[in-house]
Amino acid sequence: MSTDKKFNVIWIFGDQHRAQMLSCNLDPNLSTPNIDRLSSEGVHFENAISGTPVCCPFRGSLLTSRYPHECVPVNEVRMPDDLPTIAHAFKDQGYHTAYFGKWHLEGKLSGGGRTAHHIIPPERRGGFDTWIGYENNNAQWDNWVHGTGIDEPRRLPGYETDALTDMFISHLESRAAAGAQPFFASLSVQPPHTPYIAPDDWMRRHNPAHLQLRPNVPRIPRIEQVARREMAGACAMVENLDWNVGRIMRALEQHGLADNTYIMFFSDHGDMHGSQGRFRKLVPWEESLRIPFIIGAAGGLGTRYNMSRGRVPAVINHVDIAPTTLGLCGIDKPDWMRGFDYSGYARRGASCEEIPEAALMQAFPTADHSGYDRPWRGIVTTDNWKYVCLQRHPWLMFNLNEDPYEQVNLALDRKQPQRERLHELLRRWITDTGDTFALPE
Repeated sequence: MSTDKKFNVIWIFGDQHRAQMLSCNLDPNLSTPNIDRLSSEGVHFENAISGTPVCCPFRGSLLTSRYPHECVPVNEVRMPDDLPTIAHAFKDQGYHTAYFGKWHLEGKLSGGGRTAHHIIPPERRGGFDTWIGYENNNAQWDNWVHGTGIDEPRRLPGYETDALTDMFISHLESRAAAGAQPFFASLSVQPPHTPYIAPDDWMRRHNPAHLQLRPNVPRIPRIEQVARREMAGACAMVENLDWNVGRIMRALEQHGLADNTYIMFFSDHGDMHGSQGRFRKLVPWEESLRIPFIIGAAGGLGTRYNMSRGRVPAVINHVDIAPTTLGLCGIDKPDWMRGFDYSGYARRGASCEEIPEAALMQAFPTADHSGYDRPWRGIVTTDNWKYVCLQRHPWLMFNLNEDPYEQVNLALDRKQPQRERLHELLRRWITDTGDTFALPE
């Protein structure tokens, strides 16, 4: 595959930002005009999922296009040193590559766990030419970064998303000044991850008592109280992230990069925020599983690029992001990448006629505070069915077309005609990916 024009591409992604929490996805609690603009003028994958909805496994699959059982199965496991990443694939095509922000692929550190001052060695920074970031911190107001040109950890001034965006915009300015070399650049910010505290100007916009909760949040006072308090902070953080997305879009315009730079906006997983009576992630319900995924441009795909735009139902997964990113730039995915290239939905003269019928979901036992101690596997299909199994036992099955809030579990209904089809699809995915999970008989 080749193109006459070299396109740049940037990733912008937050942590724990569920797909439902955007105004373009009809969340009444917040306003995200810049992300909404990317959606309306670009391609919005409305069924995107985090195939393993927790930080480290998603990030390993994001960079390598390998499934978690081949790469990073659980949090605090180091990404294997010998795995190539998307940075290597882009560098092979003459691109400059850069990564800014949260990494979370170094694994649990010796002597008491991770620390804000731990320095990730250059050989474990994914092959990026420029790398400025940190392992993990969970402290958006006390964040320390290191990397290219920063030998010792340096405290970011102020709020993490704002400060990292400042650095990212400076990098875009340097790439514009560098001339013709195309680039791939990634901005990874921790918000809207806990703790749910944004700058005061954003926090004041959201009164917990005035929030509209999703219908599947049980009306139990202790659940509602936590959901409202945390959602107010999360909404503020998302709106701040949206404002910074707007800053990046304006920087691309100002530096002459808007006409040939794709923007890909997504998240690593969601947060239940009280739905089903649960909080956080690593479960297969919609609020944990679904992520925003939008391909756009500062000037709009339709107006500047003369390319496809609109909403598409394809179930893009974490392993598909790297191949799709390469495809946008006219680069074939390497043989070592597992995922599917969905760039045909956004690229002129291309199409995605034989898309996968379903996407694989995986979760592994975890020893951390999340408390989920049983592995599960599942699929989400393009016709909006979800099927999930524990080892040797069916667990969940929903027809999302008629039951978007997952109130009617069909997994144990012997008369349900879809169960056999979904079970066979899941069996095939497990076999084809070399997984060893034990399905029910």
